[in-house]
Amino acid sequence: MAGLYVHFPFCAAKCIYCDFYSRVRKDWKPYVEALLREIRERSEERKGVHPTTLYFGGGTPSLLPANQLARVAEEVTTGHLFEEFTLEVNPDDVTADKAAAWREMGANRISMGVQSFNDNHLRWMRRRHTAAGAVAAFGRLRAAGFANLSLDLIFGFTGLTDEDWLHSIAQALALQPEHISCYQMMGRWADPDEDRCRQQYTLLQERLEAAGIRQYEVSNYARPGFESRHNSAYWTRAPYLGFGAGAHSFDGDRRRSWNQPDIDAYVASRPGGSETLTDREILEEKLMLSLRTVQGLSLASLSPAERATLKQTTLEELSRAGKLIVEEGRIRIPAAELFVSDAVIRRLFPD
Repeated sequence: MAGLYVHFPFCAAKCIYCDFYSRVRKDWKPYVEALLREIRERSEERKGVHPTTLYFGGGTPSLLPANQLARVAEEVTTGHLFEEFTLEVNPDDVTADKAAAWREMGANRISMGVQSFNDNHLRWMRRRHTAAGAVAAFGRLRAAGFANLSLDLIFGFTGLTDEDWLHSIAQALALQPEHISCYQMMGRWADPDEDRCRQQYTLLQERLEAAGIRQYEVSNYARPGFESRHNSAYWTRAPYLGFGAGAHSFDGDRRRSWNQPDIDAYVASRPGGSETLTDREILEEKLMLSLRTVQGLSLASLSPAERATLKQTTLEELSRAGKLIVEEGRIRIPAAELFVSDAVIRRLFPD
């Protein structure tokens, strides 16, 4: 399953935790024209990957006027039937008119960045919405006919108590979304108490599982059948094309390429770069991406040379420690250890 990603690097304000390329500016008309130009110029590449998913991300795509988004959607969907078309939105951008326009342009899945249902925390993160505003936005999306809604939440930041975290989880569940993504705060605002962060991660797993929203990847949970098809393709190293400033592309084998993360440079000339992965880098990618998922890695997906690099002693040691499950031709990290998945995965990297 291949996908197309379109990046809209515009924001009304920069959130304290965001590492994605975006700028606080509103001169999106020249950017949209450059985006349309790139999509047309790469039409043969689109045919080559046979995309089945489309993702409008950012930045804040919902900040743009609906007619501008619709122009991009019309151009990029020409000749393709997408099983899943996701649009990232912020709650304060969701009006009844915009929601209807998003449905009209073909979006059938919304990923809404709520992050918290505590107004004090939202102000600290520099979010523009309130908890009540997020609830109202969710209602407008449902009223517009969206039957596949995802909410983003953040945990593991300084000052977040277990009580606060459970409140946000409960509020999210009360809305009955099909999907929830939860990310641990990183960088200078992260809670340095790893035990407390792990406890919050465990609380999340327990509450969502009890509500029928099952974990399928380190940070992602869904009702059965509502897993993100687009993001799931990344974890299997399926090919994808990225359009826009800072967007990345992958051929499904060993070539990765990208556009420079600079709006002005993109509008002027679309500079970028590329790299060819080594055999070692490919193996490390396979391990890092597949073992993020609950299903884990099929050993049959590795070449004989790749399988030979996996040290049996390391597999046995991790298995005895409860960090890894090796069974029926697969290796996977048990749910209780997904919080430390990166450390487990690095143990499997070749020397």
